[in-house]
Amino acid sequence: MPVENNFQHDELSRKNPGDRLNVAELADVAPPESPAWIEAMAACGSSLSRAGVAAVVFLHGSLHGTDVFGMQRLDEAGGLKRGYSRGVSGLDALLAAMREESNGIPLLPGGLKPPLLDDDATKNLLDHQVGDAGNFTGENIRTFSQAINKRLTQPIACIRFVWSSEHHHLGRASAAVSLLAELHRLCKDRGFARGSRILIQAHGQAGLVLAFVSNLLCPTPITGRTKLFEILTEYADQTTQPELTAMIKLIEPLLATGTLLNGTVLDIVTYGTPVRYGWDPSGIGNLLHIVNHRKLRADGKSWLAKMELPQITMELPIAWGGDYVQELAVAGSDSVPGTESARAANKRVWEMVEPYDGFERWLECARRAVRFPSEGRCLLVDYKDSTGSTNPRDHYYGHAVYTRQHALLFNTTQIVRAFYEA
Repeated sequence: MPVENNFQHDELSRKNPGDRLNVAELADVAPPESPAWIEAMAACGSSLSRAGVAAVVFLHGSLHGTDVFGMQRLDEAGGLKRGYSRGVSGLDALLAAMREESNGIPLLPGGLKPPLLDDDATKNLLDHQVGDAGNFTGENIRTFSQAINKRLTQPIACIRFVWSSEHHHLGRASAAVSLLAELHRLCKDRGFARGSRILIQAHGQAGLVLAFVSNLLCPTPITGRTKLFEILTEYADQTTQPELTAMIKLIEPLLATGTLLNGTVLDIVTYGTPVRYGWDPSGIGNLLHIVNHRKLRADGKSWLAKMELPQITMELPIAWGGDYVQELAVAGSDSVPGTESARAANKRVWEMVEPYDGFERWLECARRAVRFPSEGRCLLVDYKDSTGSTNPRDHYYGHAVYTRQHALLFNTTQIVRAFYEA
């Protein structure tokens, strides 16, 4: 996507990404927390420090209780009711495998639903119920922090944010505002020097929140920023959300003057983020998209996923081709906001950021099988998480492995190589 992307949707290009793309496999690595693992992580920490990284931020939501495939919107669009799926072999079975009530992913205790709070109670609940499946646990972050800081006199801050997990345009836009306000406070409170860096690692749809952030951080005036803030402010006023209004008032003038992060550079890594919103590279530093992927295509286009019906309905339960949430939670899918005012505001944001609507357009986007956006570096990784198990909790359809403890060292090493080693 171009500089001054102005919230355009990604073009969903199927072209060979060329030298933007690297491929890797999760090879045998030192056992987590072993002496060799700690030493390797400490070496990564030294590389991060030399590059000026002052903080590593982990951003995620929940796989449980959040309609991770976005089937609520697809069913509202009426794919089955209106007969769109007729004649498409295997599609009905695929939709059944994606629905929240039949995909095998449990709900959260007590029926907890988005918006999730970024508080200790929510984090502890996720750690207890989900473990490290699509969840940056508090224990893993503490271990990560201790290891990378082992040799450093100036420790790198390691911080965990849980975003609201509202899988719709309004929710992601609001989360982008909240995240920018938190990053501003982080830079201010910790006194980060100009030229220091924050490394953000975002799992799943948290990456879409950061796509919004990249557009908001555009250093030149863009019409979309003003329009988006108007939509969110009106919605906040209608629904009595003074916190959202206050955050917009805080960050809007700072974005206009380019002083929100006080000269700190934002480096971004996404894990298994569906390709939807376009990215604007002009206001951020490094950008890397990591996707769990295995080559199944016979046409030589190894950088694309395989989306062939009805075969995909046989592959999906064992995550044979990699991350199916990343592949299928594309434009047209989403959860549906719970109130009329939220639905109206969501529609206004939708009209800004995503020209795709309806069941047939979702199917068209899914069949493009695009693994990564048009901006940033790309890393396709075989994480070796397809073991033949049909229990979704073993793999969460290929979407959980990025945050597993055994992948921490591998991921950190790949990030250091991509970003901080010339």
